[in-house]
Amino acid sequence: MTNAPGIVLASNSARRKEILIHLGLDPKIIVSDADETVKTPLPADILTMELAKRKLNAVINKTKDDEIVLAADTVVEKSGIVFGKPKDVPSALEMLRTLSGSTHNVVSGIAVRYQGKTVTSFEQTKVTFRKIDDDEIMSYIESGEPFDKAGGYGIQDKASVFVKKIDGDYFNVVGLPVFNFFSVLKNDFGLDGFSLFRR
Repeated sequence: MTNAPGIVLASNSARRKEILIHLGLDPKIIVSDADETVKTPLPADILTMELAKRKLNAVINKTKDDEIVLAADTVVEKSGIVFGKPKDVPSALEMLRTLSGSTHNVVSGIAVRYQGKTVTSFEQTKVTFRKIDDDEIMSYIESGEPFDKAGGYGIQDKASVFVKKIDGDYFNVVGLPVFNFFSVLKNDFGLDGFSLFRR
């Protein structure tokens, strides 16, 4: 549809971009330089929506009102502890040991802006890991995959061998809650997602 609004992704995440392209969208990428420092601990849902909104607001002046602007933030949460991206090998090892043999939550917050209106929302998916030993964890860490991923793993890559089951949106675990995003477009902005797909 030629009159369909364009989509701006306020992220340098290759995974989020790939999800949108796979859906048939053609996002314009504007990398956000938002400050993601949070001084007071927040619940995972509030935290991710707050950071997504910061990322969105950081790029607004580079976008147009008739563009859909999307920002997202993803964390892993277990027993009230929020895990972002590991900074080094010891932190990656600690995260994966904590997740081993148990169920955790992957929480993504999104912020969507269109025609001057901003909406935030979040999605939660439960992921269960089988028991993984330190040798497996170290082999995975040595692959280099954990360091740019919340919780120290990517379900779409080598860490898929750790995942026993999931309950919820798979794409949320990858980093972009597709169902939630398109629900926001429809319910809050009156946009039919299929009208945005490339013909």
